[in-house]
Amino acid sequence: MNQPYCNDQAYIAEAWHLDEDYIGQMARLAYFKINSYKLALIKASFCKTRDELTDNIKSTLLNYTSPTIILADLAFFQSEIDN
Repeated sequence: MNQPYCNDQAYIAEAWHLDEDYIGQMARLAYFKINSYKLALIKASFCKTRDELTDNIKSTLLNYTSPTIILADLAFFQSEIDN
C-alpha cells in the first residue's frame, strides 16, 4: 500500500512563509495608521478624523497580549507533549 509522504520541511517552510506574510501585512497596516495619525496632527482640518484615528490606534496597536496566550495560540504547549 502506498503511504502518503509527509514532508515536514515543506510544511514548516509554508507555515513560516504564511507567518512572515501576515507579520509584514500587519506591520504595513500599523505604519499606515501611524502616518495617517501624524498627518491628522499636522492638519487642523482633520480634527474629527484625528479623534477617530486616536481611538483606532489605542484599540488596535497599543494592546497588550500575554506571552502565554501567544504560546497557547501557536500550540506550543501541545507540541511539547508530543516531543
